[in-house]
Amino acid sequence: MYKPSVNIKLPEDPDTIIWKYLSFSKFLDLLLSRRLFMARSDKFEDQYEGTFSEPTFEEIKKLSVNNPDFLDYYNAHRKKVVVSSWHINEYESYAMWQIFTQNNEGLALQTTVGRLQQALWPETESDQYIGQVNYIDYKREYIPFDDAFFPFLFKRKSFSYEREIRVISDLSSTNTPINDGIKINVDINQLIERIYIHPKSEDWYKKVVVEILDKLGFDFRIEKSDLESEILI
Repeated sequence: MYKPSVNIKLPEDPDTIIWKYLSFSKFLDLLLSRRLFMARSDKFEDQYEGTFSEPTFEEIKKLSVNNPDFLDYYNAHRKKVVVSSWHINEYESYAMWQIFTQNNEGLALQTTVGRLQQALWPETESDQYIGQVNYIDYKREYIPFDDAFFPFLFKRKSFSYEREIRVISDLSSTNTPINDGIKINVDINQLIERIYIHPKSEDWYKKVVVEILDKLGFDFRIEKSDLESEILI
């Protein structure tokens, strides 16, 4: 169940457009399972996920002198937090196509912040929170730690191109097996507003995507990539 939090910031406009770029296999898994995959936070490529900036870490070390369990909690917590990442952008991103898809066979899901909030099911073992990532200088800037989710809503400035919105869930109080992540129930028709097929994909691939959606009973709006537009001279 999505729960708003006064400490976690989101764009004020619920119609803010967000995207998820993914491979064909992950797209197919989403359609077949009708469940959204959330990755374990310590499995991300960025090793700083769920950690603190240097000023914050120095303060935590001082607090941990007489309470070593304090620091151990944060180290263990990363393994219990799962994340689904989305990209804020009014338009398609060439960079996101390059990073998250391969062999010209990826897809992009377009939705809005409001639709994402409404798509999350209430019947879940743990609450889901949605927040916008802050990009800071980890050597100089401070990350507050009065909220257990804050370490997962900050990243280094080097990743600012991601313009990320995150669905975050803490599974510490559940017995859910996590491994590399979990899948959560979503209203997939509410979640997906439009589907964009990779701009460099072949015609046969586009037909396959359309046929699969038809056979599975989905009628999502499929858009031609703006990056595929013909040159006008």
